[in-house]
Amino acid sequence: MRKLFGTDGIRGVAGTWPLTPEFVRRLGVVAAKKMRGLSGKPACLVVRDTRRSGPGLQKALTRGLSAGGLRVYDGGVLPTPAVSALVPRHGFCAGAVLSASHNPAEFNGIKFFGPSGTKLPDALELAMERELPVSPGRMGAVSVPAGSAASSFIRAEDEYLGFLRSAWPLKSDLSGLRLVMDGANGATHRVAGRLFRSLGAEVSALAVSPNGWNINRDCGTLHPQRLAREVLRRRAHVGVAFDGDGDRAMFVDERGRVCDGDAVLLVTSRALKARGRLKKNLVAITVMSNLGLKRAFSALDIDIVETPVGDRYVWQALRDTGAVLGGEPSGHVIFREFLPTGDGLLTALQVLAVLRSSGSPLSALTSLFVRYPQVLVNVKVREKRPLESVRPFWGDVQTVKKSLGEDGRIFVRYSGTEPLLRIMMEGPSQDRIRGYADSLVASARRAGLASS
Repeated sequence: MRKLFGTDGIRGVAGTWPLTPEFVRRLGVVAAKKMRGLSGKPACLVVRDTRRSGPGLQKALTRGLSAGGLRVYDGGVLPTPAVSALVPRHGFCAGAVLSASHNPAEFNGIKFFGPSGTKLPDALELAMERELPVSPGRMGAVSVPAGSAASSFIRAEDEYLGFLRSAWPLKSDLSGLRLVMDGANGATHRVAGRLFRSLGAEVSALAVSPNGWNINRDCGTLHPQRLAREVLRRRAHVGVAFDGDGDRAMFVDERGRVCDGDAVLLVTSRALKARGRLKKNLVAITVMSNLGLKRAFSALDIDIVETPVGDRYVWQALRDTGAVLGGEPSGHVIFREFLPTGDGLLTALQVLAVLRSSGSPLSALTSLFVRYPQVLVNVKVREKRPLESVRPFWGDVQTVKKSLGEDGRIFVRYSGTEPLLRIMMEGPSQDRIRGYADSLVASARRAGLASS
């Protein structure tokens, strides 16, 4: 089990291990030495979200990357997928993002990208771990060469905006479309409004005033309630919310109902299939996708391939199968034609294009998706022990799975980014699956998994 890298880089509370300036400098040195051997020139683009801790950690990372032999370009505050778009365009060997995505403001994180704009493979992250201390302690000093400050990449936002506009698939624009957007007080707070207004939409913007501490606070993809109210109040055609680093998007239809990544996959796969562009007639989903989505795909005669949680694994499935579309309920959706990673703004463009070309409201486009009742419970854990070894908790999980049978399912895993055990359950009755979930939480506590 990896001790530093989760499913989406290294995360933690800023200022505490491992997100201390000393460790981040060391990480930069190790990462640079591993990545400069990749294809492309020895240069790295670094961007961040709006957290108060971002500039300080970025400075430490820049010094480490420079000490490791890379020239660093500072792209400023930009969504994570901007790195995926711009690194290959400029022939850099690497990119880095300082962000904790949807997590609260006190958290931060670091994730790396290779020359093709993909997240680094597990093997390379493990190779980095072998050269890094995996617990607090004394570390040797990191020498920083002269001139280690980053070069400003002042064109980064405009180039990213140009990339997004090039992905708009229609000749017509969004004139007359009333859109409410929620920028999560994060990395999309500026560029999202620029994008949608440049395409003619009438934009009402929420959560676009970051102060370093309000990223994701009661806004964004995890808190779409305010967005839903505003869509109804303004009689908007659609609402879209992003998370803190802009790689996720959630939608609200004209009736005020939230549409997650599963709904996006349904809407966009139908459109691609109708245009003969759903290659392999296949969509990649994760084990967290709702049973209702699987049944909708079956009704549409669309095949699926199921992956572990994490957009890197969705991307691997797309690459291995030749499919062009995949994603997660969280709002990470990958359109392989454009990027090898999730991009909330790109996702929004594709959904809005379907709305505009079909002339149908979002509620109609998602009507085939009948969602099964679902319960997701998070349990804080002291340590991530292999679940199969935790008795009798694992036996209780198997008992519940047998009881649900073909009418439901259960999925239990550790979070890749937080000290949490996630218990997800679906079935025909909300009360029934809630009872099962509560019993498993109690079982986890009895087994000593829970931290409190």
